[in-house]
Formats: sequence, structure tokens, C-alpha cells
Amino acid sequence: MSRTVTVGLDGSSESRAAAEWAAREAKLRGLPLRLVNVWEPVPEPMAQAPLLGAETQQHWSEWIPREAADGLRLRHSGVEVIVEQLTGRPSEMLSGVAKEAELMVLGSRGLSSVGGFLVGSVGQAVVAHTERPVVLVRSGEAAADEHVMDPAGVPSAATPYRRVVLGIDTQYPHDALIEFAIDAATRRATSLQVVHGFSLPPYFAYGLPDDPEFNSHVAAEWASALTEVLRPWRQKFPSLEIVEHSLVGKAADQLVAASRDASLVVVGRRIRRSPIGAHIGPVTHAVLHHAAVPVAVVPHD
Repeated sequence: MSRTVTVGLDGSSESRAAAEWAAREAKLRGLPLRLVNVWEPVPEPMAQAPLLGAETQQHWSEWIPREAADGLRLRHSGVEVIVEQLTGRPSEMLSGVAKEAELMVLGSRGLSSVGGFLVGSVGQAVVAHTERPVVLVRSGEAAADEHVMDPAGVPSAATPYRRVVLGIDTQYPHDALIEFAIDAATRRATSLQVVHGFSLPPYFAYGLPDDPEFNSHVAAEWASALTEVLRPWRQKFPSLEIVEHSLVGKAADQLVAASRDASLVVVGRRIRRSPIGAHIGPVTHAVLHHAAVPVAVVPHD
């Protein structure tokens, strides 16, 4: 299989939003868009029901990607759209096709501004088990959401892209994660904001008074560590604006806050190849559920 931007499509509003985002991304990357629909055969008792029979289910399952592909070809001229129908368990089949993709894109359902977003079991399984980057796109995501407002304060897809936000652990920086974020910002001709969250010493646990001077020293050390991690990348990409934010607080909270003025948030996931199974990680898990924009999860060793 050639390099593609691949999207899982089931006809839901979130998967359609993901397909639109994937088409825009395919155009940015100059790659084909691969629409994958997985038909999971219904259990035998349900297959006998007159309105939910296996033939009816399969018919709609085949019609959904064909109809979506026709619309995507009209709205995204120049993007090659490939349709593929698979049979099996969606999480397993999509994890399999993700291995062949340049980028895998899935939808996540919006709940509310307070409750965040719902990443379903299929999405979480694909994120946790594939070793390729996966982007989760919320329901209702539109092209204009990725761009700054026009001079009149009206949403527009013709204005410059909003920044790309990268969450990083300065103690364990990974090239694949940073490279993905830099590539995303470069393709969008926008800036890269790198966010690192850290905690101050828990004085209360030792019955000690707060020490502002020591806090400032700790903050300066974390900020210096972030600068050192990014130094070679600034030298390698001198034309890219890289903004550093080393902030007190939970990393997930800082990334969610930064997402409100971003086009994309990029976070990492450590690959586990042990009997205890796959793992998303608490920061990535929180960002997936609460970020206001699409989230790219980049696996790394």
C-alpha cells in the first residue's frame, strides 16, 4: 500500500468531520486519501430481523463510503480518494490499516464545553495499539476552526492557520514527536508553541513555608531545560517561529488551555511491547478528551 492519509468512516457526524480534516491534510501532504469502512457482521439473531438484516446492514455500510467519497472529491479538488471496505471488528481492522498509513484519522464525539469530548473504544484501541501517528478529530470540526478570524471577526478558511501546539517532556524528548509537530507547523506556515508543565515542591507535605525565591529558581531551571531541548531544532529550522512556554501546573491542563487558540495539538505516546499491554498515558488521555481542536498522538520508543 502506498503512503496515504487514512480515515475510518462509519457515517457518524464525527467520522465525517474526520474525513473532511483528513482530506485537507492529504492536500497539505500531497498524498491520497484512503476512506476505510469496516462492516461488522451482525449476530445471527439480529440478522434475521426484517429491518436490521445482514444484507441491509451491509448495503448501508457499502453506500456510506461511496457517498462520502463523491462529496470529498467535489470539495477537495486534486485529492485522490480511495475507498476500501473491510469486514471484521472495527478496532482490529482499523489498527491493522493504520500500520500502512502515513497518518490515521478518526472521529471523537463532542459532549459539551464542560464535559469535553468522548473518544470511543475503537478510537482508544487504535491509538493504543498502532505505531503510526493517529489524529482524533471532534464532531463539528470545520476548516475555518483551524484559521484565525478575518479582519471583521468572521471565521474563514482563507486566513492564516492558527499555531500548532506541542506538548513535551524535557526529561525524555523524542525526535519523532518534535519532527511531526515541526512538519505540521511548516506545512501550515504557522508558528509552533511548545508547552511544558511542571510542579513546584510540595512544601505543605513537609510542613515548610512556601519559598518564592526557590520557586523562581526551579522555574528557571525548567525553562532552561526546555530551551536546551529546542536549541538544535531552532538551528535546523531557522525560519520557523518556535515559542517556548514552561509553566507551573499539570501538563494536560496547560495543553488544553493552549488548544483554545491552536489548529492542532501534538502529544506523544510511549510504545509498550510488554505483556501488560498497550498504554495511552494520563496526559495524552486527558488531552484527547478535553482539547478544543484535533489532537495528533505520535508513538515513540
